[in-house]
Amino acid sequence: MAAELSIKPPSARLLVADDQPHILTALEMLLDGHGYQTHFASSPAGVLDALREQTFDTILLDLNYTRDTTGGSEGLDLVSQIRLIDQTIPLVVMTAWSSVGLAVEAMRRGASDFVQKPWNNNELLKKVREQVEHCRISRSSQRLQAEESLEAREIQKRLLPSAIPYIAGYDISAITQPMNFVGGDYYDVVPIGKTQTAFCIADVAGKGLPGALLMSNLQAALKPLIREDMQPSELCGRLNRILCDIMPVNKFISLFYGVLDSDKNRITYCNAGHNPPWLVGADGSCLELKSSGAILGQFPNWCYAQGNVSLNHQDTLLLFTDGVVEACDEQGEPFGEQRLLNLTRELANTSAAVLQTALLKEVSEHCHGQLADDVTMIVLRTLL
Repeated sequence: MAAELSIKPPSARLLVADDQPHILTALEMLLDGHGYQTHFASSPAGVLDALREQTFDTILLDLNYTRDTTGGSEGLDLVSQIRLIDQTIPLVVMTAWSSVGLAVEAMRRGASDFVQKPWNNNELLKKVREQVEHCRISRSSQRLQAEESLEAREIQKRLLPSAIPYIAGYDISAITQPMNFVGGDYYDVVPIGKTQTAFCIADVAGKGLPGALLMSNLQAALKPLIREDMQPSELCGRLNRILCDIMPVNKFISLFYGVLDSDKNRITYCNAGHNPPWLVGADGSCLELKSSGAILGQFPNWCYAQGNVSLNHQDTLLLFTDGVVEACDEQGEPFGEQRLLNLTRELANTSAAVLQTALLKEVSEHCHGQLADDVTMIVLRTLL
């Protein structure tokens, strides 16, 4: 009978840092003798360079270096710098001048464990082994989470339109940008007749996976209702009753749903608690398509009303979620609707896609790229 093969896991890679050669030699003999792959650094700069160039499973780090041989401040600063590069790698610190205060401060800055010189070999090996195992479990979990995140993002992407349909006499562009890998914003543009196109934009109360799950429920409930014989007010009423049955406590959805008749150049719409879209005329005039109903998922017996608006040559309709206008700068000032309208007027002769790109660029610059919510926008311009 063939002997069973013993498959050993790959040996762990350790970064060992100390400015005393005899300490490094002793650690090399100990750690290499127990199957670890060791890389050595004798200065804080060497540690940081090694981290930028290679991947390690654990760091064994002295806290005292040439410039500060007793206080540990140089080593503590190095702990903080390491955490800026890698927040997850286990970090075992050691010093011959240990104290409770120094150990506490090292842990506060991100150290995983603490060893005092002169060390006990068995104790040091036990701590290193524990941290290596923790690192491998953590990285495995991170890889799994990353894979699931990519899959979730791909699934959500498929719930959104892959392309915007052509509408004779109109130019339309749409985009959504989740704050995290998935988001709670939704939009759709769907032809429902020879001259009619339905479009909607929605914002779920919630971010990340909870918001994305509610968004998928919205999409599933909304899709069957988007048809030519369904008026916007009736659609919102039916959708609201469906969502009231499944909506968690303290959650809701805002929605703007409209139907564009490209033959009559008219939009019939219902606004269920959503940020009012703006219709900007070629002459710079602005009309707000205000809310005509409550948010979805909270009031099952709400009766929704609808409105109508005519479109003229070179009009621009802006639909957006609150992540656009509520993006704040360092002083907490939101981007606001006025900036949105001003830039729309300035770029009155550009395409819908160019205007949309410019608007989102201004929003991102205003908040220095630190969006606090999902961002979604639909820009529709008349060409007739």
